[in-house]
Amino acid sequence: MQVGVAPTGTAPVGSVVPTRGPAGTDSSILVQGGSLRTWSYRSPAVEQVQVVLSTEGRPLDADIELWHGPDNTPCKMRVYVEDGLLRPFSAVIETPRGPNTVAIRNIGQVEFPLAANVVADVVDSPSADCLASSTTIQGGALRTYPFDPTVDSVQVLLKTDGRPLNARIELLQGPNNNKQVIELYTEDGCDRPFFCFLETPGSGNVVRVVNTAPVEFPMTAGVVPHSINTDMSTGAVLGGDVVIGGTPM
Repeated sequence: MQVGVAPTGTAPVGSVVPTRGPAGTDSSILVQGGSLRTWSYRSPAVEQVQVVLSTEGRPLDADIELWHGPDNTPCKMRVYVEDGLLRPFSAVIETPRGPNTVAIRNIGQVEFPLAANVVADVVDSPSADCLASSTTIQGGALRTYPFDPTVDSVQVLLKTDGRPLNARIELLQGPNNNKQVIELYTEDGCDRPFFCFLETPGSGNVVRVVNTAPVEFPMTAGVVPHSINTDMSTGAVLGGDVVIGGTPM
């Protein structure tokens, strides 16, 4: 089975890399601002691929498309991340009925390169809690999911009953402070559901999911914690008053 075809002069085909964080520099492809890279999968046995994008701390702005046959783009997304080192982008794209090609275009300026990696041999999947927590979001509606500071990352799963999926996923930290934005289109949310990880370091993280489709196109969303930092203390408040005998010091 052919796992993937990387651009000429890049990492060897089928290399295994960690998928829950930034792609390793030995297996990722550097995509300069304004350029395009593609990964082709000719075997129909490849039904899922995982896309990992990161930077060295600079903003990340990219278009990701799935090409399935001539002039057919069943899935595409626009990804913006404020800091690609602190919050790398990691998502699973469904690729049934090959051949398929994943195209990643860096739409940022030339000063903002990104590291891209697409793998098919190690692909993450949603947990049982994520599948069980799915709730319906009607067309034009939104839902917010606040998370505790101890949550380091969350899982996001979006799907439909077979209708098109149009959604906007935002990670906010403070009022109208977007740390990460994903604008998603999928022609069939049942055949090609969307699953990704969002890194949520720090406190005050809120995930907002907006169904940007008309009211005739509801979708289901599952957003649950993925990794939790149990060492973080939540009892102390930095900068808070010390109270002794009921009197602030």
